[in-house]
Amino acid sequence: MRRFFKGVRRLVFFIVLLLAGPAVAAVTGLAAVKGDWRTASRHSAGIAPDPASTPEAIIQVYGARTFGWRGAFAVHTWIAAKRQGASAYRTYQVIGWRYWHGASPVAVAEEPPDRHWFGARPEVYAERRGADVEAMIDRLEAAVAAYPFNDLYRTWPGPNSNTFTAVIARSLPELGVDLPPTAIGKDYLEPGLPAAVSPSGTGFQVSLGGLFGVMAAWEEGLEVNLLGLSFGIDPADLAIKLPGLGRISAVGD
Repeated sequence: MRRFFKGVRRLVFFIVLLLAGPAVAAVTGLAAVKGDWRTASRHSAGIAPDPASTPEAIIQVYGARTFGWRGAFAVHTWIAAKRQGASAYRTYQVIGWRYWHGASPVAVAEEPPDRHWFGARPEVYAERRGADVEAMIDRLEAAVAAYPFNDLYRTWPGPNSNTFTAVIARSLPELGVDLPPTAIGKDYLEPGLPAAVSPSGTGFQVSLGGLFGVMAAWEEGLEVNLLGLSFGIDPADLAIKLPGLGRISAVGD
């Protein structure tokens, strides 16, 4: 009996460990867990370079808290690109409702790249500009066309929007993108691959169906994935990574 109660205590501790961060995110308003998606803002946040005054080619990686209670746990991520001299951006992302309505979840559209994700203000996780970005955009579009889950979507543990961004990022290591621990699904690897390079291209990771795994990389640091929720440390930036709360750094980014 004593062993039983000891096991129960360990289970409760494990659950609290996983849910503490999301609970804090919900209570403090870091994630807006209530609202009406029909009236939630989809306006530009005004943080993307204006194509009219920025002729150079650009690639950016964005993320914003998902809508509703899921926002306490996760962000939605996407990629935006603008070719040299182009007057508009294209966005590349995976959207669950497309799959649930019988279409491919992969969405490519010409639109403002920094739109709020149903009320949540986006952040820029990575950016590259310049002449060499044109060739990167070619590779970006080829990677999107070859995305292995273009007919499948699962909110948890993946493949989802963050799986998509991570897969594409691995084809563009120059971006060096460090997806936050709240990008649930980023550790769901391509079919048949128990191991892969990290999304930043600066290290490696192993993962069992996106549910359990470990990552070690220069850009991401060390991360452990438990049931899709990531814990980690980034010694280079004196940062810790926590479920629900994301990346907390002792130094400015």
